Amino acid sequence: MSVQLFAERVYTGKEVLKNQRIQILDGKIAGMEYAEPDAGTTKVANLAPGFFDAHINGGEKYYFTERADEEAIDDIYQASVNTGTAYVLPTLITSPHENILKGIEATKNYIAKNPKAGVPGMHLEGPFLNPIKRGAHLTAFVRKPTNSELEEIIRYGKDVIKLITIAPEMFTEDQIQMLLDSGITVSAGHSNATYDEAAKAFSQGINLVTHLYNAMSAFGHRQPGLVGATFDSPNVYAPIIIDGVHCDFAAASVAYKIKKDKLFLISDALFLGQKVTEFKWGEFDATLKDGRYTNSDGNLAGATISLGDAVRNAVQVVGIPLQEAIEMATIRPVTALNLDKQIGRIEIGYPATFTTFDDNLKSFNLLPLPLA
Repeated sequence: MSVQLFAERVYTGKEVLKNQRIQILDGKIAGMEYAEPDAGTTKVANLAPGFFDAHINGGEKYYFTERADEEAIDDIYQASVNTGTAYVLPTLITSPHENILKGIEATKNYIAKNPKAGVPGMHLEGPFLNPIKRGAHLTAFVRKPTNSELEEIIRYGKDVIKLITIAPEMFTEDQIQMLLDSGITVSAGHSNATYDEAAKAFSQGINLVTHLYNAMSAFGHRQPGLVGATFDSPNVYAPIIIDGVHCDFAAASVAYKIKKDKLFLISDALFLGQKVTEFKWGEFDATLKDGRYTNSDGNLAGATISLGDAVRNAVQVVGIPLQEAIEMATIRPVTALNLDKQIGRIEIGYPATFTTFDDNLKSFNLLPLPLA
């Protein structure tokens, strides 16, 4: 099927092009050229590659870690699509080994049954974290890595776990290498690593941290911690939750100035749409109040924003230029996860999967299905 689309501004992932007619053939971008709009062509104001959320815990109804099934994955995906996000990594947090394997199997099955859905894999956040920085993760399930558990997770999950969050100081060098050799992208997070421990992990090949500032050793002038090591490592990517809750907007501005093109956006949404106001899974609990989810200990338990909300906050509150904010939701995360040869750009040969938005950044949408 061949269709045409006209966009006033196209955010390609490298530059902004004006007045572009895009030819779409069989779901792929077949051509792009400067043109004037005509009456018979669908017209949009702003066109970006499909937004990519590498950290999202639940949809409008279901929490992935609680259910670890295909229905929860689909809820996350559909809820994200409704807010203009095209790709997600459903995130399964610290839980029993059997639940992790269940989540891996559910992700495999969902991808096999829905190959055109924007679910390239999952994010395993834990369970090998530092209990000091566990945040809302349950102490009972936080554990040190063993070779046998790592080997089983890698064996069953290496094709679908696109990202794993670990506390590197809890690992031996050989255990970190096991993960790196598997092809899974490894991120340092929920970590109390010293500057030296973090720098060593980065030099070994870890090139990412999890939700910058949150659940990690803070920067101090005598103890720079994981934050300091991240700021001092130009090649390390840093996803950030720009909601004004997980970090102050001024702190986001500092991170932008230091990390430059390695800073990108995540939602870390516990649920999207704020329809779930109270939630309990075993000893894990979360209550929504004043736009934030907290647990009974007072710890943040997840965000409420969509990726579109994060883009709007980045531009209108933090002052990040729009082109960069769009890249922070598209090409940067997919590059960090080594998916940039497949998605994340508007170029010939890439999927015709687009996020559109208005000039006021109030509305983010995917294009109608016939154009997908």
